[in-house]
Amino acid sequence: MDLFTNLAFGFDHALTMSNLMYCAIGCVVGTLIGLLPGLGPLSTISLLLPLTYSIPTDGSLIMLAGIYYGAQYGDSVSAITMKIPHASSIVACIDGYQMNLNGKTGLALFTAGISSFIGGTIAILVLATLSPLLGEVGLMFGPADYCALMLLGFFCVSFVTTGSMLNGLAMTLIGVLLGLVGTDVNSGQMRFTMNLPFLMDGIGLISIALGCFGIAEIVKNLDSHEERTPFSGTIKLMPTWPEFKRIMPSALRGSVIGSFLGILPGGGPVIAQFAAYAAEKRFSKYKDEIGHGAIEGVAGQAAADEAAARTSFIPLMSIGIPENAVMALMMAAFIVKGVQPGPNMIATHPDIFWGLVASMWIGNCFLVILNVPLVRYWLSVFKIPFSVLFPSILFFCCVGTFSINNSLDDVYITATFGAIGYIFMRFGLEAAPLMLGFILGPMLEEYFRRALLLSRGSFYTFVSRPISGSLLALIAVFIIWQLISFYLGLRKQKAAQALSAA
Repeated sequence: MDLFTNLAFGFDHALTMSNLMYCAIGCVVGTLIGLLPGLGPLSTISLLLPLTYSIPTDGSLIMLAGIYYGAQYGDSVSAITMKIPHASSIVACIDGYQMNLNGKTGLALFTAGISSFIGGTIAILVLATLSPLLGEVGLMFGPADYCALMLLGFFCVSFVTTGSMLNGLAMTLIGVLLGLVGTDVNSGQMRFTMNLPFLMDGIGLISIALGCFGIAEIVKNLDSHEERTPFSGTIKLMPTWPEFKRIMPSALRGSVIGSFLGILPGGGPVIAQFAAYAAEKRFSKYKDEIGHGAIEGVAGQAAADEAAARTSFIPLMSIGIPENAVMALMMAAFIVKGVQPGPNMIATHPDIFWGLVASMWIGNCFLVILNVPLVRYWLSVFKIPFSVLFPSILFFCCVGTFSINNSLDDVYITATFGAIGYIFMRFGLEAAPLMLGFILGPMLEEYFRRALLLSRGSFYTFVSRPISGSLLALIAVFIIWQLISFYLGLRKQKAAQALSAA
């Protein structure tokens, strides 16, 4: 009964005219960004972070959340119609684009839209049910436990986002070091500032986000010489009853898979779409058609994609640990507005928490209205010249950065990190672990000092406490598993070389 009472409380806040407007804006902007090649929710949220200073707390968080899960469906549209995917819509290119070639573009888009609605609805129920429970568990954590949990998050996210634990940990360490630039809170001493006065307060969170994600992504796309042509196919949306019956089981399976994988550290839409597609190839009655334009191949991945986008908020709002790069930026938005995600968030900011949960279902309804009957109009976005689009984004990026402190130094820092982020992309290094390390690094330092202070300088506290000891053991198992996998890979490579030489 408490669940329905809390949801009713959330709808009271989410159904105000201002919050409805911000939710609609987020869904529209997210859909537009999802349609545009090269720009995803990660770079968009980083570009719009400066707006959170002038928008009310609940409205800004609702808008940014709407951009995130709105972009997930927009990604599917560009992948299905033009085979131009983002990270969260790679699988949609397989059967979705094949359906487009077979003259079933409208059916593929309808399948993606209704499956996203189903996945989002189920995930919202999971979010509303599990977040308070995990929040109660989070209250059992002490400083040493939080240190171990953050280290586990570093290892998980570093491996999943880059595919190489060494590269991921190196990027995370760079982020931690960047987070330590400025004035030490305890001693008041400046550190890593290179005697530059404007670094006394540290590097701005938004400058790194805008540079490494927004500007770097734009420069990467400008550096690409790939030609993109506007979509010119036909759109007929409504499926037949037999086709609709094929959509539902796959959408439900994908919703369950996405809801579960969205909770796990390092999970999210990218992993969920592949897992849902693999499940369809294993359990679908029409598994022989998958890969050749099957409805199930679109429905499962779309539902998993949207469900994982919603449940990704659970570890962020329950225990204060972002599980992927987008959630790290969302955490930055929370912190900018003076809201600390974690176990106490539900108790201290119930209006924001339950209002955000309720707004997700409202956004779900907005997305169905926007993306099913109006999809043929959204496709006209592909006709915007990139020579107009990208310079405009860069201009507003610089204006937004400057408006925070009215300082050109912030613009220079943002441009510097834009160049650094582009270099990372050219070397195949993702900036997501860096962002995670930058946000959690100062928190890790604070909890580490607090744990040593309470234990009077004894490191034994990190292994003596059940929670931290278990998490550190899990990290050790994770490292050993990676080393064994690396060793077996080397042996397999040497065996292949010996066989080829013979």
